[in-house]
Amino acid sequence: MTRKHIIIALTGASGGIYFLRTVRALLRDGHRVDLILSKYGLLTLKEETDFRDHDGRFIDYFYRKYGDEVRRGEVVTYAPHDQTAPIASGSGSIDGMAIVPCTMKTLSGVAHGSSGNLIERAADVMLKERKRLVLVPREAPYNLIHLKNMVEVTEAGAVVLPASPAFYQRPETIEDLGDFVAQRVLKLFGIDADLSPKWTGLRSSAGT
Repeated sequence: MTRKHIIIALTGASGGIYFLRTVRALLRDGHRVDLILSKYGLLTLKEETDFRDHDGRFIDYFYRKYGDEVRRGEVVTYAPHDQTAPIASGSGSIDGMAIVPCTMKTLSGVAHGSSGNLIERAADVMLKERKRLVLVPREAPYNLIHLKNMVEVTEAGAVVLPASPAFYQRPETIEDLGDFVAQRVLKLFGIDADLSPKWTGLRSSAGT
C-alpha cells in the first residue's frame, strides 16, 4: 500500500467517534497524519468519549487508547491558529484533507474562503491545489444556508460526506458505526481500510 499524507481536522460538531476511528485507521495502516484540533472539537470529544478522563495531551490519550497498532504511522499535531504551519502552504506534498466532523461554521468558512484559522486555510489550500477535500457534517436538519454552502464547496471541488452510517452491516457497537463512516472517508483518498463489511446485495430478494 502506498503511504499517504493526510490532514485530519477536528471541529466542534458532535461525532468525535468518526474522527477517532478515521485517525486510528490511517495510523494503523502506516500513513502520515497531520492533526488540527480545534478548541471546541476537543471539548466536544471530552463530552462524548472517555477522553474526559484524561488530563494530558490528546495524542497521549490516543496512543493509550489504541496501543501499538497506531504507532505504525506518523502523526504531527498543529495548533488551530498557527497559520505559519507547513500545511498552510501549497508547496507541501499533502495527498488530501478531511474535516471530520465538520461544523456548519467551518463549512461556511471553507465555502467563502475566509481562511480565518489553520483548518480553513488548509482546506483552502486543498481546493486551490486541486487536492481531495472531504467535509463530514453532522447536523440535522439542514437549513437553506447550510445547503447552499454545501453546494459552494462541492462546486469548488470538495466532497460533502454527511455522517450517515448505514445499518446493513448490522453494527453492534458505536465503534462499528464510526468505522463505517471512516471507511467511506478513506475510500475517497484511494485507501481501502477494510473497516466495515461492504454491501453485497440483499440476502433474500425472492419475489421482488
